[in-house]
Amino acid sequence: MDLKNRILKLLVDHLAIREEYASIAFMTIAAIVILLVAWLSNFLVKRFVLNFIRALTEKTKTKTGKYLLEEKFFHRLAHLAPAFVIGALSSLCFPGSPNEATSLDDSLGFSLLSLIDTLVNLYLVFIGLWVIDAIINTTLKLYQHSELSSKLPLKGISQAIKIVINASGLIFILSILLDKSPLYFFSGLGALTAVLLLVFKDAILGLVAGIQLSVNNMIRPGDWIEMPKYGADGDVVEVSLTTVKVQNFDKTITSIPAHALVSDAFKNWRGMSESGGRRIKRSIFIDISSIRFLDSVKINELREIELLKEYLNAKLEDIGEAKGVKDGQSTLNQRNLTNVGTFRAYCLAYLRASPSIHQDGMTLLVRQLAPTEKGVPIEIYVFVNDTRWVQYEGIQGDIFDHLLASLATFDLRAFQFPSDSSLSNVNPASS
Repeated sequence: MDLKNRILKLLVDHLAIREEYASIAFMTIAAIVILLVAWLSNFLVKRFVLNFIRALTEKTKTKTGKYLLEEKFFHRLAHLAPAFVIGALSSLCFPGSPNEATSLDDSLGFSLLSLIDTLVNLYLVFIGLWVIDAIINTTLKLYQHSELSSKLPLKGISQAIKIVINASGLIFILSILLDKSPLYFFSGLGALTAVLLLVFKDAILGLVAGIQLSVNNMIRPGDWIEMPKYGADGDVVEVSLTTVKVQNFDKTITSIPAHALVSDAFKNWRGMSESGGRRIKRSIFIDISSIRFLDSVKINELREIELLKEYLNAKLEDIGEAKGVKDGQSTLNQRNLTNVGTFRAYCLAYLRASPSIHQDGMTLLVRQLAPTEKGVPIEIYVFVNDTRWVQYEGIQGDIFDHLLASLATFDLRAFQFPSDSSLSNVNPASS
């Protein structure tokens, strides 16, 4: 006599339960016992096994174990224990097929077993998806803390993998509920392709663009980008599957569709950061009326400037006249130095002596541009060796403060439009 028949006999003989209700009572008791054992297995696994794994992981201090704990991988995996217990005990307590059913009660037991199997399979699919999600998140965290992550962000690709896995899980759920083979649903996707492309057009564009951004290394977290169309000017803080989040310098956040970064133009300052040099390209406009030849007195005065000694000595030697213009001769009949040319030489010497300017491998140039209605532009084109914004602006400001203040030494004036204060000094009577 098997266990089921013994329990049925006990229910009929000792508990005075009518025989037609004994099977129902047995199934009720069996279901309660199965649930209690499943709950006990879940409790024991979480109380003892998980605590042991957590202690072992904390003792070994590995990054993989740490991230698995953070993503609750073992906690999610522990949910499989009650599912296996329910599946195993149910097959022992209820008939496994209609052929084993000898009565209406047995048929009812088989139906109950089929329902339990369906629910257990659905539960296993959900837990499986949950566990895979934790594995993907852990792998992504390990990758993000590696050196390679700064060159190739994979968050968008990991999100694409999650979408594929969850979509496959949905198909398995439908196959369990409708009792159809998963291949039946996979084959039906082909007919829905056109509809899916139309309905999920934006999501698909974002998916493809996100993968392109990651694979082609077009953008990565930490890059400084400019995209005026979307009001973005700041650091990239997140590259996801469909959007890129940029923290602007005013601390606002701009979200840009991933496909816009592929189809539209944007500026990425990563090359500047990686090169270690940040460009200064700015001009000082010289008032043309202040430009003149240097006489011997002014030359001797400028020769006292350390940065100009070598330049002036070489120029005077090349000209062949160290004393300036001869009496009675026009200055245009001989070679002469100009104050603006000497000022350019001083600017170049000053920049070459600065420890904040790249001296090798990057352009260092002081040039005169074509005269405009604002005067003669003297352009400074150099690279600062500190790419940080605040430090860069400080260095640039110091350079131009000095050069503008030194104009008077060369009898030069910077051009500026008349202001109220300058016009107030004009005497109308004199005109």
